[in-house]
Amino acid sequence: MKPDTSRWRDHSSYDFLDNLSTEGLAWECLRRSRDYQQHYKLLVAKGTHGVPFEPEAQQRWGLRFPGKARSIRPEAIRVLVAARRSRRAYPGCCF
Repeated sequence: MKPDTSRWRDHSSYDFLDNLSTEGLAWECLRRSRDYQQHYKLLVAKGTHGVPFEPEAQQRWGLRFPGKARSIRPEAIRVLVAARRSRRAYPGCCF
């Protein structure tokens, strides 16, 4: 599972990262972790690599948020809202 690092200076080797979803980018980072690789090898050895992770493993690898989703603004209609809103100097201005 060790990544090929022979072309690490070649910018085109990283172009695919520009088109990844948030989940895809997270996976690219996680799969390079030596600790995660060891964990995965143990799962394969046990034959449990197709089974969902236990909650503790999900927490360890950042697959779950640390707490329950909550509103950060009292007037929020939905549970998850943006922490900051865009603040334009001139309303209606496009730049």
